Amino acid sequence: MTASVSILDCIWDRCEAVWQHPRRLSGAYAFSGTRVPIEALFNNINDGASIDEFLEWYPGVERWQVESVLQTQLVRLEEVLRT
Repeated sequence: MTASVSILDCIWDRCEAVWQHPRRLSGAYAFSGTRVPIEALFNNINDGASIDEFLEWYPGVERWQVESVLQTQLVRLEEVLRT
């Protein structure tokens, strides 16, 4: 595999807004302090939801966490584009 794959594999480990455990939530990354997978954010945004709507639907998630996840995803995409 290429170096970019390892960057993609570990990028969420650097994001303080998320947690992951191989035996919890099937190993999916989730917002810290919650059982809300970050995939829920991306699915909702892809379906046209706003950040405010997402925060309303998932009250345990805080705005700074959503912003951090989106920023981390931006960094991830920039790394992909550089390779």
